[in-house]
Amino acid sequence: MTIAELYQVYLAHPSVQTDTRKLKAGDIYFALKGGNFNGNHFALQALQLGAAYAVIDEDVDAQNNKLIKVDNVLETLQQLAKFHREQFKIPFIAITGSNGKTTTKELIHAVLSSTYKTYTTEGNLNNHIGVPLTILKIKQDAEMAMIEMGANHQKEIESYCVIAQPTHGIISNVGKAHLEGFGGAEGIKKGKGELYDFLRNNKGIAFAFDDYDYLHEMSKGIHEIIWYGTQHGAVAGNIKTSQPFLEVEINKGASFKTITTKLVGDYNLPNILCAVTIGKYFNVADEKIQSSLQNYTPSNSRSQLIEIGTNKIILDAYNANPSSMKAAIENFAHISATNKIVVLGGMMELGEDSISEHENLLNLISKYNFKSVLLVGGDFKKAHGSYMYFNNAEEAATYLKQQDFQHSYLLIKGSRSVQMEKILNAYKV
Repeated sequence: MTIAELYQVYLAHPSVQTDTRKLKAGDIYFALKGGNFNGNHFALQALQLGAAYAVIDEDVDAQNNKLIKVDNVLETLQQLAKFHREQFKIPFIAITGSNGKTTTKELIHAVLSSTYKTYTTEGNLNNHIGVPLTILKIKQDAEMAMIEMGANHQKEIESYCVIAQPTHGIISNVGKAHLEGFGGAEGIKKGKGELYDFLRNNKGIAFAFDDYDYLHEMSKGIHEIIWYGTQHGAVAGNIKTSQPFLEVEINKGASFKTITTKLVGDYNLPNILCAVTIGKYFNVADEKIQSSLQNYTPSNSRSQLIEIGTNKIILDAYNANPSSMKAAIENFAHISATNKIVVLGGMMELGEDSISEHENLLNLISKYNFKSVLLVGGDFKKAHGSYMYFNNAEEAATYLKQQDFQHSYLLIKGSRSVQMEKILNAYKV
């Protein structure tokens, strides 16, 4: 079966699923394989659960005209998504970066969806499976599409661009994330820059933060660049306050002067400015831009402020790398409050730099007079110095519960695998 023929099947059943536990009647089931699973083994079960068809790449011990055999299920899924993408003549905005890309994506989606039918990546489905699944969820009524692209090695963003074919792109920043997979800082820059390479080669348009000098160098040769920043660009703005919520003062590019957000952290300034810039570029009314950003409430452990009893907790525990950790610690240090407690989880995928990067954070922490510092998991075990160390979040939560801190301000941050949100269990009644 050709991709064009499979696409006709998809049009008749425009819902794709790769997990039988989430399957709905009428879905097309794609039997993906991984290191610890083989979706082909569940193909017949998927049909029994109501799947319209099951796409497989291994022989299944049954004769069923609803089984579609291909050479490689993953490649077929990606090719089908590319074919679907090619049917649209709308803006496709891609975003990648070391930090803040999911928050920026959500802010942009909030702005654009106030005016246009906008489809975007759900959660962080931003990998080799998530990108095609996101595209295949885009319906014919789409006026805008926003695709998040995550990566931990070179050529990954390049492959996603082939599928998504972005017309516009954003690199939120380039920091120390996935050092191991990218092969160092320059490797990260090259890997993230693959989005710019695609835009450059296809007369695409980039939105870029003017204050980051490296983006000026990386973006040379791109057909059109829309800058935003603290001083220069189509939109310019600065931090008015971040005690604790970020309030942004807009100095250029919009009729409104302030945006009072529900985001914690001055490191969200570029994310806000990016969303304003894209809203202006696509002619979203100023009042809709402002209200969309002011009404956006973060979730999923990203830049959240949670109040439990007499304590305030900044939960920014969806992920962590040296750059985002540094920004979070410095932001927390500048908040006017007493009894500040830092609870940090280990950072992953840093390769041979891991211990030194953990030690760098401890050196940073030592500059501030925090009431208490708790370190959890990862290479903090080898680099915790004089600070308290716990093997996992559950142990740290037990300790915090025993201390019964009151009227305290906590920062909770760490890599996804450490599951730092479990620290909140210490404060549940």
